[in-house]
Amino acid sequence: MEALYLLIPLALLLVAVIVWIFLWAVKSDQFEDLEGPAHRIIMEDDDKVKEKTDNEPSDHK
Repeated sequence: MEALYLLIPLALLLVAVIVWIFLWAVKSDQFEDLEGPAHRIIMEDDDKVKEKTDNEPSDHK
């Protein structure tokens, strides 16, 4: 029973810290664009491959 006197305040403190971190992330627009970076990675790879093939001299005779 005595352990609960320590664990309950620690649990409440942990929840308060997690809520504070979550609210900070929301206020600083961390969740604004979740899909953009994923699409950007895919599109950048395609652009680099296309540029390499356009810039390479052709060896076809």
